[in-house]
Amino acid sequence: MTRIVHLSDLHFGRTLPALESPLVQSVNALGADLIVISGDFTQRARRGQFSQARRFVESLDAPVLSVPGNHDTPLDNIFVRFLRPFGRYKAAIDRNLEPDFDTDDLRAVGVNTVNRFAWQRGKVSGHTVARLCEGFSDAQDKLCVAVMHHPLEHGPDVDKKLMGGADRALEGLNECGADLVLSGHLHTASAAPFSAVPGVLFVQAGTGLSSRLRGERNMFNLIEGDARALSITRFEADESTRFVPRAPLHFTRVDGHWQSH
Repeated sequence: MTRIVHLSDLHFGRTLPALESPLVQSVNALGADLIVISGDFTQRARRGQFSQARRFVESLDAPVLSVPGNHDTPLDNIFVRFLRPFGRYKAAIDRNLEPDFDTDDLRAVGVNTVNRFAWQRGKVSGHTVARLCEGFSDAQDKLCVAVMHHPLEHGPDVDKKLMGGADRALEGLNECGADLVLSGHLHTASAAPFSAVPGVLFVQAGTGLSSRLRGERNMFNLIEGDARALSITRFEADESTRFVPRAPLHFTRVDGHWQSH
């Protein structure tokens, strides 16, 4: 059984400092095979904020697969944003913007959905989908996980624009055998099959540390299982700054579609 911890939207530079140590302790206690961080390590992509994010990553015990978010490119320095948008991220977090992770039971592929020419809205290209499919092509029975900052589907209450190429990407992921997509960006949590392609499960993480809460508590996800059955447990910060698990959601694959039970 594979165990993945899914964090997102840490936003160093605008965090709740009292949560950082409890978050690290809670994550490390779970003994994950992989920790995924789906972007927005910083608030304004400043060097000091990336230094804080780096120290946080170094305090985690399990391997980390990360991708950048839109806040990880400078908003207030146009020169850096357009000419070297990911220079500070690469120096502090990972020189590879689209890393892979592989075990006997898991194949995870990260993709960069940040669009330097649009502050909020991301994009996913045909080349990106082809890379994901290539990464999953020889995975056989492994759990195939795609990691990206921007979600491929929005609920009716989301007022942000869906990223460019999302529909095409969903179709491609469905065809090439993806099981699970992990995203962030919206600071809200959810877990359900994609409405357009129910053969792929969509898990969204809220913010781990940011003070910019949108009606939900700071949280992270624990994902356990394989390509046939998965459980998603949300850990939420309570008033005493502990991260407490909620009742897990369970999904099984029936006739190629994920179903909750």
